[in-house]
Amino acid sequence: HGRATRKSLEDARESIAREVGALPSEVIFTASGTEANNIALKGLWWNGKAKGKNVVVISAIEHHAISDPAHWLETHEGAEIVVVPVDVHGVIDLDFLRNLVATRGEQIAVISIMHSNNETGVLQPIEEVVSIAGSIPVHTDAVQSFKKVPLSYKDLGVTALTLSAHKVGGP
Repeated sequence: HGRATRKSLEDARESIAREVGALPSEVIFTASGTEANNIALKGLWWNGKAKGKNVVVISAIEHHAISDPAHWLETHEGAEIVVVPVDVHGVIDLDFLRNLVATRGEQIAVISIMHSNNETGVLQPIEEVVSIAGSIPVHTDAVQSFKKVPLSYKDLGVTALTLSAHKVGGP
């Protein structure tokens, strides 16, 4: 039974990897999208913190699955949160982000910007965020995007991308 279950799990890993342009070894299963967001944001921040970086950058429209762990890092770990504003269309202010990275890039541990908004459906320019970020790790919560809009982990160039099975009929 264990081998059959493992085969099913590895088949699922390969299928998801194909769907999002990732390697199977880049797919990590968690219990939920919220757990995956927590692991990505906190893990990338702690990695940056070990290198003397203390800033977490999120957008003003993040789902609570990102804003809550960001504020937890602020309250419990001393992280500094910088919020990227959005324009009247709900798109992040790329000039604000460019200026932030230019002036404080050495302090930024992680940037996390959702791929598509769960309330408005607005798609964020993640490839541009990655370009602006340079060597700063970028995470994107793509739970709302998976199977609804084109989505490629490889093409986006992000460090981490979150999906959730419950959005596509999975457990």
